[in-house]
Amino acid sequence: MLKAILFDVDGTLADTEDAHLQAFNQAFAELNLRWHWTRDLYTDLLGVTGGKERLRHYWQYYEASDYERHTELSVQQRIDLIHTWKNRFYAQRVEQGAVGLRPGIRDLILEASAQGILLGITTTTSPVNIDRLLTEAFDPDWARFFAVIEDGVSAPNKKPDPQVYLQALRHLRLSPDECLVIEDSEKGLLAAWRAGLRCVITPTDFTAKHDFHRAWLVLDDLSDSVQQLQSWQSLFAEPEGRLACQ
Repeated sequence: MLKAILFDVDGTLADTEDAHLQAFNQAFAELNLRWHWTRDLYTDLLGVTGGKERLRHYWQYYEASDYERHTELSVQQRIDLIHTWKNRFYAQRVEQGAVGLRPGIRDLILEASAQGILLGITTTTSPVNIDRLLTEAFDPDWARFFAVIEDGVSAPNKKPDPQVYLQALRHLRLSPDECLVIEDSEKGLLAAWRAGLRCVITPTDFTAKHDFHRAWLVLDDLSDSVQQLQSWQSLFAEPEGRLACQ
């Protein structure tokens, strides 16, 4: 039986990446950096999981001469400062209503919760960004919907490492056969696959060209989420539907 659904956040619950990109560029301008990330560049940088990791990668490979002039301590201090400002600007965008849940996500969460299916958040983003997004989408008590919340603090090994999923399974005391993951990216899919989990992919413009051949299903979005939930439950109930990712 399908007993739990585990959600990634950025790109999955909400199409957040445009807001993150704009917030990064605002932070660069605020700190008088001459950096500017285009949409194409940011799409490439999303291959690096984690905001701070993304900043380090960019600095090291795109601004190499500047990077080499800094000590490790000063590198980390600058990255921490940029990321703090970036999160501040991102929060402002969320609070202004610039970021909303993707189609069908709210209905899926409410319907699955009403049916007693456990829900979880399994992301490498920071807790503060999760809280801001879901407070706006639901209310300050949004965590009542989720039996487990694993994030970039509780699971510091970034996807495609399966840590976030393995920890969620241990917390829920469920086997991979009883859970379904919803992701939007190849690295998220790989993390789920390495934990033995089936994964539904709902790609965004930023991830549409990723390799999703290991996905259980690939859907444009979850607009028909209640009907899709019924379909997933039927597949889980049938022996032939209990497929491992190929």
